[in-house]
Amino acid sequence: MFEQFTDLVPSFFGWINQGPMTLTIFLHTIIVLPMFWIYKQEKARLEQEG
Repeated sequence: MFEQFTDLVPSFFGWINQGPMTLTIFLHTIIVLPMFWIYKQEKARLEQEG
């Protein structure tokens, strides 16, 4: 999953670009988890109004 990091300047984008698994984990953390949080928040708001 993780290869040796040979970038001269260790950057965030270089770390993401390690491979498909790293990108998948990154996207799930940034996009999918907040979607669950927003879903629960909106569901609670709609139940409160109804």
